[in-house]
Amino acid sequence: MRRGVRSDSPGVVEATRESRQEASTETDRQAAWWQDAVVYVVYVRSFADSDGDGIGDLDGVRSRLGYLELLGVDALWLTPFYVSPMADGGYDVADPRAVDPVFGDLDTFDALVRDAHAHGMRVIIDLVPNHTSDQHEWFVQACAAGAAGPERDRYIFRSGSGPDGQQPPNNWVSAFGGPAWSKISDGSAGEASQWYLHLFSPEQPDLNWNNSEVREDFARTMRFWLDRGVDGFRIDVAHGMAKPAALENMDPRAAESADTSAYFDPRFDNDGVHDIHRHIRAVLDDYPGRMAIGEVWTFDEDRFSRYLAPDELQQAFNFLLSQAPFDSDAIQEAIYRTLDAAGRAGRLPAWTLASHDLSRQVTRYGGGAAGDRRARAMALVQLALPGAVYLYNGEELGLPDVDLPPGVLADPMTRTRTDARGRDRARVPIPWEGTEPPYEFSAAEQAWLPMPADWSDRTVAAQLEDPDSVLSLYRSAIELRRTVLDSTDGTLEWSTAPAGCLAFRRSGGLVCVLNASGAPVPLPEGEVLLASAAVTDGTLPTDAAAWIR
Repeated sequence: MRRGVRSDSPGVVEATRESRQEASTETDRQAAWWQDAVVYVVYVRSFADSDGDGIGDLDGVRSRLGYLELLGVDALWLTPFYVSPMADGGYDVADPRAVDPVFGDLDTFDALVRDAHAHGMRVIIDLVPNHTSDQHEWFVQACAAGAAGPERDRYIFRSGSGPDGQQPPNNWVSAFGGPAWSKISDGSAGEASQWYLHLFSPEQPDLNWNNSEVREDFARTMRFWLDRGVDGFRIDVAHGMAKPAALENMDPRAAESADTSAYFDPRFDNDGVHDIHRHIRAVLDDYPGRMAIGEVWTFDEDRFSRYLAPDELQQAFNFLLSQAPFDSDAIQEAIYRTLDAAGRAGRLPAWTLASHDLSRQVTRYGGGAAGDRRARAMALVQLALPGAVYLYNGEELGLPDVDLPPGVLADPMTRTRTDARGRDRARVPIPWEGTEPPYEFSAAEQAWLPMPADWSDRTVAAQLEDPDSVLSLYRSAIELRRTVLDSTDGTLEWSTAPAGCLAFRRSGGLVCVLNASGAPVPLPEGEVLLASAAVTDGTLPTDAAAWIR
């Protein structure tokens, strides 16, 4: 036993048996394509630039679909490309039913969806229901209206506290640091000072989901994109949206915790959010074969499983594995708890190790040669797990975080959290080919974020023909996952492993072994299908993983 994780894991087997039963009763089995999909996360600004302005765009994505087909992914998730002043990389949306000119236009988007489908890949797009841009026409109207105006009811305005209302309504802080409230100047004399809520940057005012216009408009946005052929949505801040009426003070310790269940935090995971997800699901149910996956930051298994109720989200990200250090016990516990959380709802997990909000694996696991080895090993662990896998662009190239000069940082977190390196370090564009920046990402002399001068060996072109490259490892693993594993068969059995290691068996007799012990270990008997490092004399090096049959 390790940290309370049973080696035989009957809880996992039971939970995933329920998920198999649910899948078998679906009217259209193909409608549940997302259950075992490998989804590639395209950070649009950083993927490929087609027009030479140094910023990635939709035509750039379209031009690289052949690469994604070669990689073997089943679907793409596109980060926001909507009209936006870009105060938070497009997550401050001014018009959710239009394409920002920096990325293209609606015709470009339609062509991308058609081409992706022709390449056998589905398209998921990001939706941002918690807030809008402060340049959205609704918020402009709200600021111009009086305190009693109906325009303000679309957002969360409150009178301030203290003498003359000069203090925020409560002690909530922004996820980016600093107060979660900003004061506006009311248009008429004699009105009390009012503040608006923004759980993220001041340029991202929170919507009031108790307002019927907000719900109706979001449904209109969903239908607009579904009618254009999208196959699903990633719901940003899916544990947000619902705010308690009393707006009670939060536990200040929650501000530094990634887990909204760790301390009292009424900003997120309010029970009312589930009614909002039922509203979202009701729209999706009119479009068979479409799905939604939510960004859910709660590590409480019961609370997490509620988001996966039959009338809510089809999938939700559980970030436990991405938060685990490179330690076999921590990794095993994260896997166990993630399977358990999804299994309580009769679902399979959606796994991710990286995103545009997280430090990249190579850096997170120690950086340098050790970080490279460990990131390769964890790729095999993740791709051997039951359920869906979401890969963030560039992880298949083994890209690390990039130290950037302050003058180029765009992440609003770096303005409000002076101790934060920000998220831009994981958003540096993809190197495609060549020996110097910007490595054919763009025809411009420089990309929107500067690219390192030592990435020539990490480009797509350099790795495609190298059988030992990170890219080749991902390609092989994705292909074997498709041919050897039934990823919708959620059975996972833990096997005995040496100290500092973990091993689990999947369908088809495949065993995944991870060695984080610091020394080589003997491998189980069987055929080595794939390994993240060279296997000699039947031993697996440290910081490595292997698939054995």
